[in-house]
Amino acid sequence: MTALSPVDTAAAPFSPAAITQEEAAAMFRAAVNLFRLWGVTDEEAAMLLDQPVRSYRRWKSGEIGRIDRDGAARLSNLMGIHKALRLIFREPQRGYAWIRAANEAFGGKSALAVMLDGELTDLMRVRRYLDAERGLW
Repeated sequence: MTALSPVDTAAAPFSPAAITQEEAAAMFRAAVNLFRLWGVTDEEAAMLLDQPVRSYRRWKSGEIGRIDRDGAARLSNLMGIHKALRLIFREPQRGYAWIRAANEAFGGKSALAVMLDGELTDLMRVRRYLDAERGLW
């Protein structure tokens, strides 16, 4: 009779790879387009990215500087919000409009108003809400 071999059933630790500067720059370019679709002003975009307006405008013109971990996390959350909205709404325009619509889940504030409170956790809050709505949990 053959003996059974032990099988390792322990969960492997998950360590996501860091976002590269190239990936972050690509997300920034995508965010600029997304902000246009959402009707976000340069001042609002700078607040969402936690940048001075002047820097945001320079980056928007193509002179993208170094994106730190916080900036990459903000961009990643914005892309996640966009993805969730595209999965929830068949018509993209409805998703773009949802960003500015009052929402009971946010105490009557819009998702954009929540995100404009300025903290990374504010973006994460909107993303978690959308992920839960689309059944990711």
